[in-house]
Amino acid sequence: MNDSSAANDTPDWGALLARVAEHDDKAAFREIYKHFAPRIKAYAINQGFSQHAEVLVQEVMTSVWRNAGKYSEALASVSTWIFTITRNQRIDMLRKLNRTRAEVVIETEDLWQIPTEDTTICSIQNLSTEKFVKNAIDKLPEEQMIALRKVYYEGKTHEEVAEELKIPLGTVKGRLRLSLQKLRVMFEAKEL
Repeated sequence: MNDSSAANDTPDWGALLARVAEHDDKAAFREIYKHFAPRIKAYAINQGFSQHAEVLVQEVMTSVWRNAGKYSEALASVSTWIFTITRNQRIDMLRKLNRTRAEVVIETEDLWQIPTEDTTICSIQNLSTEKFVKNAIDKLPEEQMIALRKVYYEGKTHEEVAEELKIPLGTVKGRLRLSLQKLRVMFEAKEL
């Protein structure tokens, strides 16, 4: 399969969104969800919002379902529209979290909880794993590392990465495949 036929396989997000707006088309929404949910989650994690990433995905996708009729192709691409919703939902969630924290009055005695051995070990393991993943990604060849970060951390599509880096779509896919294979080997060696 050549790169131009792969580009033709890209769904028309505007048409899918219109089907959601006009007919409450669940199959069209499922396609949108399958594509954008992992990117929204990657964005949330990249923004240091990992504890609330799943909730953010649900809030954003619910908003997409409810507001599909408000989308205007003249104003923005579907991707831009969805990530604007994502950014706004994230800001709203942060405000709610901060307001909740400010409204709750806690006695100082309640603040001092002795961490259990299990929670301490889990925290250390999570930090260790996160550090290992970052180090593993840094060990990849530069072109593979760049492609991986753009797709998984910046939430870009393969097509967007190909266009941005001015390389064929197949090259982007190949770099991603190779980078994931190398990471898998590193993870298996570490036995995470």
